[in-house]
Amino acid sequence: METPLTRLVGVRHPLVQTGMGWVAGPRLVSAAANAGALGILASATMTVEQLRAAVHEVKSRTDAPFGVNLRADAGDAAERVRLIVAEGVRVASFALAPSRELIARLKDAGVVVIPSVGARRHAEKVAAWGADAVVVQGGEGGGHTGNVATTVLLPQVVDAVDIPVIAAGGFYDGRGLVAALAYGAAGVAMGTRFLLTSDSTVPPAVQARYLAAAVKDITVTTKVDGLPHRMLRSELVETLERSGRGTALLRAVRHAASFRKLSGLSWAQMVRDGLAMRHGKDLSWSQVLLAANTPMLLKASMVEGRTDLGVMASGQVAGVIEDLPSCAELVDRIMAEARRTLAALPPDPPR
Repeated sequence: METPLTRLVGVRHPLVQTGMGWVAGPRLVSAAANAGALGILASATMTVEQLRAAVHEVKSRTDAPFGVNLRADAGDAAERVRLIVAEGVRVASFALAPSRELIARLKDAGVVVIPSVGARRHAEKVAAWGADAVVVQGGEGGGHTGNVATTVLLPQVVDAVDIPVIAAGGFYDGRGLVAALAYGAAGVAMGTRFLLTSDSTVPPAVQARYLAAAVKDITVTTKVDGLPHRMLRSELVETLERSGRGTALLRAVRHAASFRKLSGLSWAQMVRDGLAMRHGKDLSWSQVLLAANTPMLLKASMVEGRTDLGVMASGQVAGVIEDLPSCAELVDRIMAEARRTLAALPPDPPR
């Protein structure tokens, strides 16, 4: 199935596996790429050298195009961009809008730039700055999210920009792909659906928690880092929502200390990163610290399997997913269902 997305990045199918921290590592990315989707390596939880090793591992596992997700506001963003260019990575994706200069630097080196946005005005901005495509995530999506449904947000963005639009938030099957294409999208991006595959490194106990979740078990909270964050309801989430300010600050400091030891960042750097995530919000100091060390909360669940101590970012689709196929099985299933759905549509009426 050829679309502007497949032509832009050179993949076989208009599907994107998103760059989920602690989840989208070399094994999952290479499996998605070998299946014909665009795999995106998550780099925000890696040092520069870890990212270099991860890129080399992906390249050793697949010859297919893949991408790397970057934090545009990271202090070492320029160094990571140089690494991507030097290693010949096909795509650079961003969770926050990159600057005009960063986009130009990547494009001049032949790297395809695909930011993720949650509002029409943000899509218009990055398109004007030269982005090659844009991922548009509706409120159904996991992690940091907005409150506008994909079915409302997607057509707005498609009408507003003249670059390929990739739909995210609420997609997991072939019917959803056809629906996105009908809206004018060039493909769909999926996080939770790829997290729940046999190629994912997420511990079995955590995957079981996702599979057992109903749609009602997936909530949006601002108690983790002050921003709307869609995740599975868990012991930690319930504790954070009940905690007073003093208890929350103590817990945030403890988590921040753990993250500082892991990342090698100074306290000043961590607070700076936390403040950068405020986006004009009036956050408490505990939320600023949690914003700086949210990766530790994700690591506890996604790497260590501690569903009681970590957060489990999740799209609403977790409530309707029931199995753990391989990436190859998943992609084949989605594309076969998309073709059946298209074939079953009524023909155009006679004129």
